[in-house]
Order: sequence, then structure tokens, then C-alpha cells
Amino acid sequence: MSHWPGKYVIGLTGNIATGKSVVRRMLEHLGAYTIDADALSHRAISKGAPGYQPVLSTFGKWLVGKDGEIDRKKLGNLVFNDPEALTQLEDIIHPLVYQATGILIQRAAQHVIVVEAIKLLEGKLRGVCDSIWVTNAPEEVQAERLIRKRGLSRDQALERVRMQSAQSDKVSAANVVIKNTGSYEDLWKQVSAAWKKISPASEEPAPVVVKPAASGDFSVQRGRPRDSAAIARLLTELSKGNRKVNSEDVMADFGDKAYLLLQMGGRSVGVAGWQVENLVARTTDLYLADGIEPVKAIETLVKAVERASGDLQCEASLLFPQGPLARQDAVWKQLGYERQTPETLGVQAWQDAALESMPSDSTLYFKQLRQDRVLRPI
Repeated sequence: MSHWPGKYVIGLTGNIATGKSVVRRMLEHLGAYTIDADALSHRAISKGAPGYQPVLSTFGKWLVGKDGEIDRKKLGNLVFNDPEALTQLEDIIHPLVYQATGILIQRAAQHVIVVEAIKLLEGKLRGVCDSIWVTNAPEEVQAERLIRKRGLSRDQALERVRMQSAQSDKVSAANVVIKNTGSYEDLWKQVSAAWKKISPASEEPAPVVVKPAASGDFSVQRGRPRDSAAIARLLTELSKGNRKVNSEDVMADFGDKAYLLLQMGGRSVGVAGWQVENLVARTTDLYLADGIEPVKAIETLVKAVERASGDLQCEASLLFPQGPLARQDAVWKQLGYERQTPETLGVQAWQDAALESMPSDSTLYFKQLRQDRVLRPI
């Protein structure tokens, strides 16, 4: 029986570069509510949050950077080779993450919850999961991903891989093992097949997000992996070639983001590519066809993003329009968005999201979606 009545909780773990986050996002596409416990641990020690002062009292004020935040790199270096210090840090952070996870699970509308955590099996969260899923990949594949994504040398990548606990220990504890050898299509098939065993009635989420009010009005549909070729053509066309992508690129994108398609008269006339990470929605692709009325088109598409983001309990929405859309200040203001820079956002998690996601030559527009933030500053 679930620790949280009415919820089915999947604990998702695996070693570095085995694809945990990709699998988590795929499950989100399929209708689960997903939680990144490691991101919550960063929130727990942000300035004013419950773990901030205990960390400084334990390890010292020298960890504070110029912005008043704890320098996570300094903290990581401190506990990296000191098991006792690591235990002290975990004793501060883990209860806060557990509490925050419980809050998110309880207020989630979705039945299936996915909690991703690198140390899931070592902590209290393991005991409240109804099923343990583990991502697994060959060592060579792990190393190649670290080299490609983080710019590590081969020796550095292998060191990172081999310093973690044995992957076989995680696999032996799993109810479901997802083998990730590099093919997104194969990965999607495995995740979808495992999903159907726990939620057989909903292989994919309902495609329509916003229904048209009358004939000729705009509507919004959620793009799905099987639509990857059509989405690739749309992105390439509407961006005037600035986003030249093919179906394989879009299929890979589904490991990071979702696509919402604006439709009118049976054809697609706009697209938004967005993702939710650490309770922040980030819309990095936003394009409209020429010749359509921009005010209503923007409003329809952005409200669809906000509605989907609200289902995932987002605190804030970040939009990064480019070209003519970046100059629609009146429209963005009417929708409640303010032009900002990452440095002016004020909340560390929001700043981090903007710095991580902001494309070059884009403008940042910001809107707070909810006031009750998890692990909010005191």
C-alpha cells in the first residue's frame, strides 16, 4: 500500500550518465508527475531556506559567495573526499528533501509520481516507493556521454563513472531495469512498455490542451514522439531556418522538453518547446507563422504552456522569445510577463534556470505562477 493514499510512487535511480533524467521526462510525457530530488537538495541550502544556516554553522561562513549564496562547488570539494563531512551534510539536507517531496506528492493531481534521486536506495525515500526503476548503461556509453556533454577527458569521465557505487547493486534492487544504450527510440519503447503495465489506460497523454472556442479559432495540441518528423519541419520552417532540425533531433529533444503545437483551420501555425525543471517552466522555442494575428496566437499558446506548467506545480514561467516576438512588449505585459535579466530574478532557483536555458539572441520574460514555493526562503 502506498505511503501516500491514491498515489503510486516510482523511485528512479541509476549511476551517472545512465539516463535517469531522460527517463523521468519521458514518464512526465506519459502522464506522471515527476520530482528531481537532487534539485530539491540545492533549494534546501539556498539563502534563507531551512538548510542554509545549518550548513554554515556546521562547515563555516567561508562557503558563502559574493551573492550571499552557498558556493556549491566549494561545498562539493569539501565533502568529496571526507565521508564524515558528507554524512553531516546529508543529515541536514535529506530530511528537508523528504519533507518537500511529500508536499509535492500530496498536492499533485497525477496518480503516478516519479522521484528521481541518485542516492534513492540509501535514504528514507526508498521505503515509501511502490516500485524501484533503475537506468543502466555500459561503462563506455556512460564515459562517452560525459565526454560529449561535460567536456571531460576520457580519463576524467572514467574516474567519475568508477567512483560511484556498483551499478549491479542498483540493478539487483530494481523492479524495472531500463537499458539505455543510446537510442532514444529504443529507450522510449522500453519506458512506454513499462508504463503501460502500471497505467494501461493511458499510453500517452491526451493530445488536446486547449480546445477551440469556435470554428476558425486557435487550438493547441501536445506533440508526441510519433509526431517528431512533423515537429522538425515546423520548427525549421517557422524559425526561418534558424532551428534546422530533423526528426532524430526532435526525438532526442523529447528527453528534455515537450512541444505544444498551435493550430488553426487544420494546420499548425505555431510551436512552443518547453520544459519543467526544478519547478520552473522554461519556454526556449517559440515561433509563429507569418500572416496570423500575433496577439491572440501568443495568448493562446502561452496560456497552454502555463496550464501545462500548472499541472506540474511550477512556481515560475520563463519565456525566451527571439526576433519579432521578442519585441511584443505590450502583449507580454498584458499576459503578466516582465522583461528581466537572470540576475534580477531574485530567487536562486529561478536565476539558475534562466542561466541554464536562455538561448543566445533571445529576451527573457518572467512571470511568477504561484506564491507558495517549496523550501521558500524564511
